[in-house]
Amino acid sequence: MSRGSSNPTNPEEVKLLPDAQHATAGLPLSPQAAPAVAPTVAPAIAPARQLADRPQEELEILAEDLGLKPQRYKNRQDLITAIHARRQLIAGMNREAMADVLRWVNRPPTPGASKEALAHEIVMLRTMRFEGLTQRGLVVLGVLRGLELKGDEPIPTLVRRLKKQESFFAKINRKRRTVLGAMVSNFLGPDAAPPTRPGAAPADNTTAEGRSLSIKHEIEEAGLFGGLAGRIKKSADGYVNQKLDEIEARIDRKLDEIDRRLAEWRDKEIANRILILKITLWASVIVGLFSLVYSYIQIHFPR
Repeated sequence: MSRGSSNPTNPEEVKLLPDAQHATAGLPLSPQAAPAVAPTVAPAIAPARQLADRPQEELEILAEDLGLKPQRYKNRQDLITAIHARRQLIAGMNREAMADVLRWVNRPPTPGASKEALAHEIVMLRTMRFEGLTQRGLVVLGVLRGLELKGDEPIPTLVRRLKKQESFFAKINRKRRTVLGAMVSNFLGPDAAPPTRPGAAPADNTTAEGRSLSIKHEIEEAGLFGGLAGRIKKSADGYVNQKLDEIEARIDRKLDEIDRRLAEWRDKEIANRILILKITLWASVIVGLFSLVYSYIQIHFPR
């Protein structure tokens, strides 16, 4: 036989093509071979839009939320660059220092809140009274207000630069709110210190504590309606906390009374069971004595 016919083809061995193999395995036939790599499934949720894709109004709102002033930037690209830089700056801030500022204004940070959300709350603060704020909190506040700081400046220097950074018209508006707050404070009379919100305790070894501002200072910082609304909210929080404490005290008294009654019932039940055991024991002793006497009589005095 020739070399080409040395390995004859076995008629019983039938090699199946890929489609035939799929058909034999019970899979549907495909007109084309299956690809080696499965196609990528597109996500159902659309990705977040990039800054360049957002409208100008949305960019300006985002810049204001991050503490920037959009009117300072001439074109759209400069504004986008500034937003990127501010986001990177916020990402590198100390979270505990940002929390110091919020605790200082009696706004304990929400657990799990992002640094950008904390920065937005800090940017909304317009106070120019910095008594009680830690050094690292002053650094965060100054950076978000546009100051160029190294981070190791002493507290007096930070306070002086923050007050110097306030514009003339902002200072005039603050003075106007101060006069209005004084008038409202005189009309309402002396007010008690607002209640401290739960969770305003300092973290770690910091000394940032919640401030107790009068209605005059609150109107100076937040305006007439904002100051009145904040004072009403704090009064409502104090009233609710007081009522919750009263309800908790009542529940504690009821639980103590229930425990006392259960203890009395338990003591009575134990006393009754001991009495029953005593009666049973004495009855057994008496019956045993009677049995002994009867046995003695039967043995020594037979009929």
